[in-house]
Amino acid sequence: MTFEENLQRLEEIVAQLESDKLPLDKALELYKEGVGLTADSKKALENAKLTVKTMNGENTDD
Repeated sequence: MTFEENLQRLEEIVAQLESDKLPLDKALELYKEGVGLTADSKKALENAKLTVKTMNGENTDD
């Protein structure tokens, strides 16, 4: 999934979790999916940051 698709899915998950109409097992399943999507999105942002730093000739050791 792309970064944008991850964000869209996260928004859907949040809306479902906020509805208070989910059984606990479904809520936990959605929460787990959201945690994974968050981790993937964070990695994508870090990679983009590294790419921009590299393109700007900045030190990429941090």
